[in-house]
Amino acid sequence: MSGREGAFIDEAFRTNWLTSAGANLDSFEQEVGERLDGRSTLAVSSGTAALHLILRYLGISAGDEVVVSTLTFAGSVFPILYENAAPVFLDSESVSGNMDPALLGSYLEDAARRGRLPKAVIAVHLYGQHADSEAIRAHCDAFDIPLIEDAAESLGATYRGRQTATVADYALLSFNGNKIITTTSGGMVVARDPAAIAMMRKWANQSREPALEYLHREVGYNYRMSNVLAGIGRGQLTVLDDRVAARRRVAERYAESLAGLAGVSLQPEAPWGMHSRWLSVIYLDPAVVRVTPLEVIAALAAENIEARPVWRPMHTQPLFEGTRPVGGAVAESMFARGLCLPSSSSLTDADHDRVTRVIRTMLGVAG
Repeated sequence: MSGREGAFIDEAFRTNWLTSAGANLDSFEQEVGERLDGRSTLAVSSGTAALHLILRYLGISAGDEVVVSTLTFAGSVFPILYENAAPVFLDSESVSGNMDPALLGSYLEDAARRGRLPKAVIAVHLYGQHADSEAIRAHCDAFDIPLIEDAAESLGATYRGRQTATVADYALLSFNGNKIITTTSGGMVVARDPAAIAMMRKWANQSREPALEYLHREVGYNYRMSNVLAGIGRGQLTVLDDRVAARRRVAERYAESLAGLAGVSLQPEAPWGMHSRWLSVIYLDPAVVRVTPLEVIAALAAENIEARPVWRPMHTQPLFEGTRPVGGAVAESMFARGLCLPSSSSLTDADHDRVTRVIRTMLGVAG
């Protein structure tokens, strides 16, 4: 916490606006929108809920196909299933680890010939690094396919000088407890069109009609964020740039302390934008390094240090057994070689030294 959240939370309690309406909610949406080129926004209960609302607004339904990055968290995929549509998992390019624009273009051309174009494309900005969104959007525009930016992990990152979540017409953010800024749980829809946000706001509020009684004409959801949590978000938003700077310093320290170790590399920063370094990811070259990421993770755990593998590609998940991915070798290689190191904004120099000492020991290098 930044220490600034308390004043907003106290205001919610003082005015007795605690649940799904209040000044914090209105201001949080406005303040995030102002940061994102004046986009319209809707604060909701999670990034997954935000994506679900976007897919429903785009008319995704049973039998439709939606292209999504295979190297991502399951929350990028589950809302496709909520609408009984089918995900098409697309491989990564090797620079950023995100959706490969060239591969997407080839797939869409083939899908057009087959008369089976997808109804939407979801491009994930992995670990705080932007996908090459203009290249991806160009392919989508060529076939009049909506593009959705999954910016759950990338708030604070930039793409060609622009803030994340501002290239596509629709985007989503996450404020889960592990993100750069948090409302403890929560998310946000970001859209160019205020009318789209108005419709999604109605659905998120149980699709209640503007009538005195509780009148409903269509299915709705309880996806609302509370005024208290929005107050936390307002306090967090004031230090977003500081949090990004801190995460980037963490990554820079890893790069410096692990420099010169054969077969070890930090995830590169793509030339098209600033990486927020939400997580610091390193890759181990199996041709050079004799230990696996899982063995390093276990050694860190033995020292009470938590690390995780890179996201397991969705096309390899048991839930999606039998799906046919578009490519997949790049994402599979990143999963096999990568691990996510402790990356908190509050990581101290002593914490950092503990992490790198274990890694160097596992690689047979003196600490």
